[in-house]
Amino acid sequence: MNNPVLRYLAYAIAALLLSVATVVLVPFIAIDGIVPDVMLIWAIWVALNEGQMIGMVAGFGSGLLFDVVSADVIGSNALAKVVAVFIAGYFYLETREREMTGSLRFPLIIAFCAIVHNIIYYFFYLRPTEIDFVQFFIRYGMLTALYTTILSLIPMLVTSRQKD
Repeated sequence: MNNPVLRYLAYAIAALLLSVATVVLVPFIAIDGIVPDVMLIWAIWVALNEGQMIGMVAGFGSGLLFDVVSADVIGSNALAKVVAVFIAGYFYLETREREMTGSLRFPLIIAFCAIVHNIIYYFFYLRPTEIDFVQFFIRYGMLTALYTTILSLIPMLVTSRQKD
């Protein structure tokens, strides 16, 4: 789409649909309570295609939308997504968008940003009496990031097929 207004409207509709799908459908693919962060994959994809600022707006909007839809602590997801997408925005290359999202660089960027996101997001939920930090970091930081990274292979493969 060449028209930026229509493109941003499509992004907003995609964020709305993904947030509903995250609340309704993603729990069905949970493994021992670990779920992938579909909204983070989408926000990083936007950042790698549109740039850091637009990606941060997408990350903040999708995080806030998810907080509202999931009855979560308002702002915690938005903050974590903005920081993660801010980091992902440094990998944006204006003339090589498809190369970034259609190669193995995409899941590597997702993995790094998902770890940062999860550390920030789950910081608000850590109660020192219930779980120690190492167990917390492995379960919520690493395993959730790994699951999100594995799921990010789907948009990477779709994008790589489109550029051929």
